[in-house]
Amino acid sequence: MNQTYSKKQKLHQLLVILVPILVTQLAMYSMTFIDTLMTGRYNSQDLAGVAIGSSLWVPVFTGLSGILLAVTPIVSHLVGAKKQSEEVAFSVIQGVYLSVIMAVLVFAGGALSLNPILSGMNLENRVHDTAFNYLAALSTGLIPLFVYNVLRSFIDALGKTRVSMIITLLSLPINAVFNYMLIYGKWGFPELGGAGAGYASSITYWLIMLISFFIIHKNSPFSNYGVFRNLHAVSIGKWKEILMIGIPIGLSIFFETSIFSAVTLLMSTFETAVIAAHQIALNFASLLYMIPLSISMALTIVVGFEAGASRFKDAKEYSWIGVGIAVIMALICAAILLAFPREVASIYTKDSDVLKLTANFLIYAMFFQLSDAIQAPVQGALRGYKDVNVTFIMSLISYWIIGLPFGYYLANHSNWGAYGYWIGLITGLAAGAITLTGRLIYLQNKKYPASMKV
Repeated sequence: MNQTYSKKQKLHQLLVILVPILVTQLAMYSMTFIDTLMTGRYNSQDLAGVAIGSSLWVPVFTGLSGILLAVTPIVSHLVGAKKQSEEVAFSVIQGVYLSVIMAVLVFAGGALSLNPILSGMNLENRVHDTAFNYLAALSTGLIPLFVYNVLRSFIDALGKTRVSMIITLLSLPINAVFNYMLIYGKWGFPELGGAGAGYASSITYWLIMLISFFIIHKNSPFSNYGVFRNLHAVSIGKWKEILMIGIPIGLSIFFETSIFSAVTLLMSTFETAVIAAHQIALNFASLLYMIPLSISMALTIVVGFEAGASRFKDAKEYSWIGVGIAVIMALICAAILLAFPREVASIYTKDSDVLKLTANFLIYAMFFQLSDAIQAPVQGALRGYKDVNVTFIMSLISYWIIGLPFGYYLANHSNWGAYGYWIGLITGLAAGAITLTGRLIYLQNKKYPASMKV
């Protein structure tokens, strides 16, 4: 990544970083799929318990882990500016300290609030117990999970996204084997049902954290920074820097992920077939979202590196190459959804009513991911510039002030029914795409113009 690259070379460089991130995100998505599949084959009540547990955990985890994503642009800027390795190591180790504190706080908060929350949901006893035990089991892996997020951010910030990909791919068979042993009680292990999936995930988190520690300590270029060579004192100043960048990132991610949970809860008043079709379409849309999300993460790395080196022309070119890739991929996916909605729906269900409804929802998903193709990469580029506060406010307004209320109105006070929520989501995402793009253009033309030299 340097100023002599042509646009073609920049495209190649971006793809080198992007493809491993995409594989990593798909592998992480597959881990949740494996948990659901293996618990579902145990029994339906344990599946329901794990589903409830996951719906509570995912928005919390994605929001909090988003805070730790601040390590990526911080390290990218330092490396781009050719700062001393001690500064990079110091930033990473402070991120590790902060992640441990966050994990302990989440554990304490969950211990106090989990039972009251589940009790307020009027669940069957077996489903309640499974959800509680699943989350309790998962909590034993909070510290390694949060620490791993910091270590992965450091690895990715150096552009070595292939290493993160290999670690995540290793975690898939590990997780599946421990699921098999602990859900079903195989090879002398206790039969724990849905809770076994939580313990399997926890064990996997510990192992991938230890693998990451080993790689960073022993392998170049990571070992050159000596992250674990010295025991640094806690730095409140560095924590503040991480939190000032990370909290807006975490809140932006939380607002986006939680709106889908909110819509799913609001749709509980519709018929079972409608809810099932909504869940299937949302599941497939989430799979497609891995593409713009991965591009977003790649742009944070390359834009952060170039902005740190004060190469603002290159940072701008990377930004729009990334958006272009996302839009082209979205158009290809849209064409597939438009041509084969029933075929895609039939992957998930054979029920004729659900199949028909899912095919309809998937048409809305087509517009949905076209907006995602713009707003996600633009957010990634903005994070690369460390521009996060305005992004957070725009996300809040787009999703919760425009998207959800408009969807609720259409679903309950018009003839659109359940589809109204999807139109609301599309509107919110489109508003986000327009406002965030405007922010990026302003930033690149006014604050960091291509001609600017530092």
